[in-house]
Amino acid sequence: MRPPTLLPALAAALALAGASCRPPVAGTTPPPPVPTVTVARGIARTVTEYDDFVGRLESPQSVEIRARVSGYLEKVHFKEGGEVKQGDLLFTIDPRPYQATVDRFLADLDRAKIRAELARSEATRAEKLVASRAISSEEAETRVKALTEAEAAIRSAEAGLNASKLDLEFTSIHAPITGRIGQALVTPGNLVGGGTSVATLLTTLVALDPIYCYVEVDERSSLKYRTLAREGKRESALFKEIPARMGLTNESGFPHEGKIDFVDNAIKPDTGTIRARGVFPNADRLMAPGFFARLRIPGSGRYEAVLIRDSALGSDQGRPYVLVVGPDNKVQYRGVTTGPMEDGLRIIREGLKPDERIVITGLLAARPGATVNPTESEMLTKETAPAK
Repeated sequence: MRPPTLLPALAAALALAGASCRPPVAGTTPPPPVPTVTVARGIARTVTEYDDFVGRLESPQSVEIRARVSGYLEKVHFKEGGEVKQGDLLFTIDPRPYQATVDRFLADLDRAKIRAELARSEATRAEKLVASRAISSEEAETRVKALTEAEAAIRSAEAGLNASKLDLEFTSIHAPITGRIGQALVTPGNLVGGGTSVATLLTTLVALDPIYCYVEVDERSSLKYRTLAREGKRESALFKEIPARMGLTNESGFPHEGKIDFVDNAIKPDTGTIRARGVFPNADRLMAPGFFARLRIPGSGRYEAVLIRDSALGSDQGRPYVLVVGPDNKVQYRGVTTGPMEDGLRIIREGLKPDERIVITGLLAARPGATVNPTESEMLTKETAPAK
């Protein structure tokens, strides 16, 4: 027999061995690992929002060159599609009939002057004769009136001469402005009509530097700009020129700098828009009337904002939010008010401070109130860096 003192110790050993072989209690799991997320600090920047519109280029001056006198077209003096300067000779209409008219009025004027000189002598002589009672007062009065009639004939001849000289001048058609000329619509040898109702169109001429860009601004945007001007946050083009940028359809961005110098005085009731005009330099003459263009103007005043990556934004029933990691590495839910993109980053108008750490990757792994393991990164990357 074993000594009775060993029985309690053996029983305790068997009980411990049986307990170590039991399975774990159902419902008890090990704690999940702390998720790792990448965080970055928002970029504080003073920003201005911009609004974009689609417009069309127009020439500041467009002239239809028409004949002002009738006659046969004698010569075309320009190269079609080329540049002409103000005062350059463009067309010549046969001047010989008008030169003959000028010569006729010159002769009429000489004749009227001779008659007036004779009438003046007769009137002077009549004054002396009527004083000595050699002629009657009626005869003297007739000679004075003859002088008046002769002087009127001089003025009539001078008026006819000036009109004929003007017609002769109109046979040489000059460029009224500097610009690019179009196609010659009439060739030499053809009869052209002058005047106002039947004047023949000869060509067109447009000025190219500077060039206008007209856009239609919707009523909501127009009211926004007027409200900002009333609050002193933004200048209004109604009272002062404002900066503008423009890009053509084959250009990226808005490389052309100009200004808005005109806003119309009324909203169009059929479209609900108001017309505005941008002015842009065109020294190389590459832009032409009729091109479509994109116009960008300031859409807000300058204000302080925080810029973050667009991928850091989440959506909660259509409301944007971000996850912020506090000093204790706990995640905080933060609703934000977003704005447009700026240099590849999203503008946050309200809801963030610049020094806060924002989750930029691992958004699905982080939960508000949970603890995370943050890894610091930069908000600005090569893809989002602003172009020089």
